[in-house]
Amino acid sequence: MTNINSLHFPEVGRKLLHGILLAGILALAACATQPPEGIHVVDGFELARYEGRWYEIARLDHRFERGLTDVSARYQRQPDGSVEVINRGYDPVRGKWREAVGRALFTGDPERASLKVSFFGPFYGGYNIIALDRSAYRWAMVLGPDRDYLWILARDRQVPEPVRDELLAQARAVGIDTDRLIWVSHTRDDAP
Repeated sequence: MTNINSLHFPEVGRKLLHGILLAGILALAACATQPPEGIHVVDGFELARYEGRWYEIARLDHRFERGLTDVSARYQRQPDGSVEVINRGYDPVRGKWREAVGRALFTGDPERASLKVSFFGPFYGGYNIIALDRSAYRWAMVLGPDRDYLWILARDRQVPEPVRDELLAQARAVGIDTDRLIWVSHTRDDAP
């Protein structure tokens, strides 16, 4: 690969090319936070009701949580309007808990359940709530920036079978291969 600085461009041209490349990278990063095309996120969202602990019931496999059991997430609004996200899971291979602390921001209106979350500095990924128990905020289904990232979350370590069946039907309806879901076991006390 050619080093951009080794090309024979006038200084202004090189700076312009750097700017174009940076703009392209930023545009790609911004695209990774919006819901996939054709996906509708929950409106009338209330962050105050969503705050607190959620247990991961099921997920599509991805490298950040690969192999983890007993996964939970805590969400807490911060004074600056962001949301602190603490993901925690047990790694049975290493025999210890792993934790990641991130920051979430709404991508627009805070009553629209579309956020972007970062665990790695300036890089954000989409966090789009596409199904939610509106009466009691007991379960939710979250889609990432594409259909390869899906989580089913609940306030309890399991969801009733009718809720599970409905969420699976909704996931299939938006193009998720539900046969690929990993059902997360919850056997350890993860206090605090």
